[in-house]
Amino acid sequence: MKPLEGIKVIDLTHMLAGPYAGMVIADLGAEVVKVEPLDTGEMTRGLLAEDPNNSFKGFGAYFLTLNRNKKSVSLDLKKQDGLNVFYDLVKTADVVLNNFSAGVVKKLKIDFEHLRQINPKVITCSITGFGETGNHSTRPAYDQIVQAYSGGMSITGTDASTPTRAGIPIGDLGSGLFSVIGILSALLSRERTGKGQHLDLSLLDVQISLLNYMATMQTLSGIDPEPIGNAHFVHVPYNSFTTKDGFVVIAVITNAFWEELLNIVEIDSLRKEEFKNSPGRLQNQHFIESELNKKLSTQTSQHWINALNSAKVPCAPINSFSQAFSDEQVIHRNMLVDVEHPDGGKVKMPGNPIKLSYTNEDSFSPPPHLGQHTKETLIGWCNYSESEIEDLIKKKVIAT
Repeated sequence: MKPLEGIKVIDLTHMLAGPYAGMVIADLGAEVVKVEPLDTGEMTRGLLAEDPNNSFKGFGAYFLTLNRNKKSVSLDLKKQDGLNVFYDLVKTADVVLNNFSAGVVKKLKIDFEHLRQINPKVITCSITGFGETGNHSTRPAYDQIVQAYSGGMSITGTDASTPTRAGIPIGDLGSGLFSVIGILSALLSRERTGKGQHLDLSLLDVQISLLNYMATMQTLSGIDPEPIGNAHFVHVPYNSFTTKDGFVVIAVITNAFWEELLNIVEIDSLRKEEFKNSPGRLQNQHFIESELNKKLSTQTSQHWINALNSAKVPCAPINSFSQAFSDEQVIHRNMLVDVEHPDGGKVKMPGNPIKLSYTNEDSFSPPPHLGQHTKETLIGWCNYSESEIEDLIKKKVIAT
């Protein structure tokens, strides 16, 4: 059993932020139905689909990953008959999720104000770059745009002259996660009030939120922070270091960790009274990190990880993807799973990090072919007859 079983979601999303939100909800057990255009389907169906390194049986890595546990309905929303079919789907839906540009859903007549007339309990979520209100609401935006606009890139990288985007597309993925939080909040609210509502989710808003305490530091001090690479602005040593065969990260945030580190590395020059407390270490950051790099480079990463772990000093190797995926803890937590392709064969991809104690089923159905579930969904959700479905196919309103 999964926690969101029985929840019906219409997924109108494309690319990353929206599909990721839909994936998370689907992994948690909701019945997520992708409503896709006829012929081409959602745009990520074609992304990397022909790349020999990053596709499998005509599905690219994006589509394979983001659309597991989902169903597909192929429907022409630009035709009135197609819009009527969509409205019939909405009648029994709990959530309608989209990441169209601001204003598109209203133009298509599938915005909250239209849909609430059909289903007063429906919850709608629109993910846009800058939100649905304000002077910049109609501007297009993607992950790196909001990473830049929010100030996040100004604190990422080695120095102020080389602003850098985060390696993980945090603008998109963060917005997908906040969308899920908002949708679950709206579902809980509906349990108490009986009313649906609309969620206006902005990629920019999410990035500003994720600045968190660093934003408050700026408002207090008036000082704009700059990038400091992998170091920390308070704790020393808290950085990446070179070993004989790679790199490790060490994070000393207490004086007790510092003493344990000294017992392991045995560097006499670091056993100074002024280094026993955090302010003294911060004032001598360059010297401390330089001395550590000299010593750490004499042994392998695994040597130091074993020693540091034995003393419970926070540390980690800087793994490649393949090293991370083969790690015993990652495997134990079922964080690399096999997902089937609808035509057979399996693809490995990240698992579900939400580990519940009771509703704990962990299963993954294949990403769907375009329109694979059109007939099934129209019968199950809308009670359409076989003849009604055949008529819609002939009119090129739907495809199966």
